[in-house]
Amino acid sequence: PIEKLVALLNTLDRWIDETPPVDQPSRFGNKAFRTWYAKLDQEAEKLVAAVIPKHLADAAPEVALYLKESVGNSTRIDYGTGHEAAFAAFLCCLCKIGVLRVDDQMAIVFKVFNRYLEVMRKLQKTYRMEPAGSQGVWGLDDFQFLPFIWGSSQLIDHPNLEPRHFVDEKVVNENHKDFMFLECILFITEMKTGPFAEHSNQLWNISAVPSWSKVNQGLIRMYKAECLEKFPVIQHFKFGSLLPIQPVTS
Repeated sequence: PIEKLVALLNTLDRWIDETPPVDQPSRFGNKAFRTWYAKLDQEAEKLVAAVIPKHLADAAPEVALYLKESVGNSTRIDYGTGHEAAFAAFLCCLCKIGVLRVDDQMAIVFKVFNRYLEVMRKLQKTYRMEPAGSQGVWGLDDFQFLPFIWGSSQLIDHPNLEPRHFVDEKVVNENHKDFMFLECILFITEMKTGPFAEHSNQLWNISAVPSWSKVNQGLIRMYKAECLEKFPVIQHFKFGSLLPIQPVTS
């Protein structure tokens, strides 16, 4: 299933190559994204059905919905942490129906989620997508959050790399291929100009934290507060039979 999921993401990647940006007056939000998205909208169930075994075929429509929600909004041509959360939900549903198992967790993050990130970065770059609900310089990152959590946990107890090193360009260039956190930093520096402390103030502050485990704990708290508990983010989250919602009894 891991390989099948990577193949699914490779298909999305190939569609980007087949759907070049169109000439348009506005710099941001290239309308070709809508063409790309229409293809996903049409094919999503088929893509998901190829990943899950035949006897679970009935789950495909519900699981496919999270996949469609995870790539950005085709009306606004934007992408943010709510879309990223939908991909986490997509993976969670695959775990719930037994397609992915607990012992796949390293591969889920470093193979599947990492491939997802690569495709999202390509979408963001190719179609000049707007950040959804961006907090500007006060947010962690315009587009992602989870790779900073998983990326910081990957670096816990690293013998040489400390949080202060991720603002060092040389360290990032030499190590980004091996560490998810540094890959995120590299992408930010490719997309933004000016001093790091100005365009990514939150991350700059985090680089002063002494240990990766402290960074990791802080980011988990921040994710709960800034994403999961924020109504503008979570209002778009879809609930169904796999991820149900229960009204609180007052």
